[in-house]
Amino acid sequence: MTKNLRADCSLIISGHQTPTPAELFSQMAAWCADNDIEHDVYGEGDLIQQFEAKIAKLLGYQAGLFVMTGTLTQPTVLDLVCRQKRNKLVGMHETSHILRHENQNYQLQQRFNILNLGNRYRPWTVEDLASCPDELSAVLYELPMREIGGQLLPWEELQTIKTYCKDNHIHLHMDGARLWESAAFYNKPYHEIAAGFDTTYVSLYKGLGGLGGSILLGDESFIALARKWMQRQGGNVYHRTPYVVSAAMQFDQRLEQMPLLYERTKALYSLISKYPSFTLNPVKPQANMLHLILPFDYETAVKLRDQLAQEQGIWLGNPQVTGNPLQSMIEWYVGDTLLHLEDAQLVAIFEWLSSKTV
Repeated sequence: MTKNLRADCSLIISGHQTPTPAELFSQMAAWCADNDIEHDVYGEGDLIQQFEAKIAKLLGYQAGLFVMTGTLTQPTVLDLVCRQKRNKLVGMHETSHILRHENQNYQLQQRFNILNLGNRYRPWTVEDLASCPDELSAVLYELPMREIGGQLLPWEELQTIKTYCKDNHIHLHMDGARLWESAAFYNKPYHEIAAGFDTTYVSLYKGLGGLGGSILLGDESFIALARKWMQRQGGNVYHRTPYVVSAAMQFDQRLEQMPLLYERTKALYSLISKYPSFTLNPVKPQANMLHLILPFDYETAVKLRDQLAQEQGIWLGNPQVTGNPLQSMIEWYVGDTLLHLEDAQLVAIFEWLSSKTV
């Protein structure tokens, strides 16, 4: 029912406009023809290797490696570090993707043990790390932190974490699934943001519109080791061309768009502030995403979402339960749709929702 309702809507607020498979494959075919693209064979080929090198250079690393999924990438990185250090303790925030969305793969496969760092509702700090009494092999930091609205640490605080990890020989790994969205807030080039992280994972579809896939960044020796372990785990896909093409053909344009999306997010905050019944997390925009906190319980929010979809063809998003039983939350990614959506239409949506709070 929900899937059909969403598909029937003419306006889906969150994210980028999604081409149909036929449209996307047609765009990919034209790009391949224009650029004389040939298939890679098990990751060997001009396109994929040049793209890996391009992202490595952009982020300031020696080497990059295409991996099919972040769920394959990140536990493997942390596992390898723990093997090298003969210590299975890894620190991370309790909202990390590994803990919340990967069905405890690290635990069932006995790869490493996780210690939670910081408070559930805030990014963890160097004080949280220093207060951990255990010796850690590695820590994972997500930039920005998706489950708490896309929050980012202030630049100076992030640097103190990098310094602490270096001084204490803790491997610092970045979950950069949405790293592309952080540069506008920090007003720094990507290589400065990534500097001090021993390894980084970036997504090729979140924010970029690719079909899937990820890139792991690190020094040459670590990437060579990771390549072997991806093969051992079944990640050695014969042709990676579709995934790389779908990301590479729009990569530069998507990155150029990020500052505009961040500015649009600031404008949305200003607009939504006129409706005091609705609050936003974070309080001030830090990336081109936000959590819209609704003054309705979860069940009511779902009903209103469906009513709006049926009556007006507008898909508000997916309500989530919060710690307050009288509230619910919807995540919005500020992409193509919100960038080009007229303020008047957004105002009409909030007027409609506000009428339901009476």
